[in-house]
Amino acid sequence: MQFGIFTVTDVTQDPTTGHTPSEAERIKNTLTIAKHAEEVGLDVFAIGEHHNPPFWSSSPSTTLAYIAGQTERLILSTSTTLITTNDPVKIAEDFAMLQHVSGGRADIMLGRGNTGPVYPWFGKDIRQGLPLAVENYALLHKLWREDVVDWDGKFRTPLQGFTSTPRPLDDVPPFVWHGSIRTPEIAEQAAFYGDGFFANNIFWPKEHYQRLIHLYRQRFAHYGHGTAEQAIVGLGGQAFIRPNSQDAVNEFRPYFDNAPVYGHGPSLEDFSEMTPLTVGSPQQVIDRYAAMRDTFGDYQRQLFLMDHAGLPLKTVLEQLDLLGGEVVPVLRRELAKNRPAEVPDAPTHASLVAAKYGDGPVRQPTPGANRGDNLTAGGPYQDTPAPAGAAFGLGTPTGH
Repeated sequence: MQFGIFTVTDVTQDPTTGHTPSEAERIKNTLTIAKHAEEVGLDVFAIGEHHNPPFWSSSPSTTLAYIAGQTERLILSTSTTLITTNDPVKIAEDFAMLQHVSGGRADIMLGRGNTGPVYPWFGKDIRQGLPLAVENYALLHKLWREDVVDWDGKFRTPLQGFTSTPRPLDDVPPFVWHGSIRTPEIAEQAAFYGDGFFANNIFWPKEHYQRLIHLYRQRFAHYGHGTAEQAIVGLGGQAFIRPNSQDAVNEFRPYFDNAPVYGHGPSLEDFSEMTPLTVGSPQQVIDRYAAMRDTFGDYQRQLFLMDHAGLPLKTVLEQLDLLGGEVVPVLRRELAKNRPAEVPDAPTHASLVAAKYGDGPVRQPTPGANRGDNLTAGGPYQDTPAPAGAAFGLGTPTGH
């Protein structure tokens, strides 16, 4: 199991003090939070992508690259990268580069996002959201696995003899999670490719996510990637922790009541009953999340949202101390008990390299003599010739 935190990067007024941080303050604080996540023993830090106030994370790969330089062990991910409005070519390049600068401590979560206006901001039609997600990922998947790509699809100009650079670290693409809160087609997409499925289990009752995860597991097995129990599942979560449960409730209530996402709606008590939000003592959080396996089966990654709703930096760091010091060590032990041997661990770069090469040599792509157009030296790399006709668009185009 991997445990970590994710941030949506909201810039929200603290309802108890009236202070709203500047973007600069919030960005600096988030970097501090990420480094502290490693210090308290967490495995993963993930950041969302937004292109509008009150969020600041318009360039997750830039942020994660900086954090990579400040940490040694932390796995860096997104939550999510917009597969619909980003160019798959740029995603391929940015996250392969992140692999290199982080020494393989990088993966990616793809999704459609939850901000409708982002589509026209990037020249896309929201009515094509699902077809965009399907086609763009088909291209991204291909760019990371083929040195020279010919492509002809519906939503972007064709590619002829194109090479995405740099190639993935060790010629092994970043592990991909497909994130969704409501869409069965995304669960199907994750299953088709044998990728991970991340259910952002923070807003809706468990029965909704059970259906999505069950569909993903069954289709994962259908496509021949393993048994349903071997499918790679991640879950979101939320907690606010104090040594005394009533202190946690009293402190968190004004933040909950005024939060832009769920404030002025159900009460804290009702929302906590209907969703995984757990406000209380470390033991209450342990009990709640140890029981997730009974609901969703054995899974691989658990991320918590801890820094939202205007919580001050000092409070967030205290939350991480409690999460990393008192909650996660117990959850590791509890979720490891009676875990079937065939259930895989969470994928890492090292495990993916071992799966591809075994004890054999690891490919390190080395460019050959090339003008930059794949027309010379037979192909862009010394050990791989270009497919016949690729440079001239004469090869068989591949869609999705």
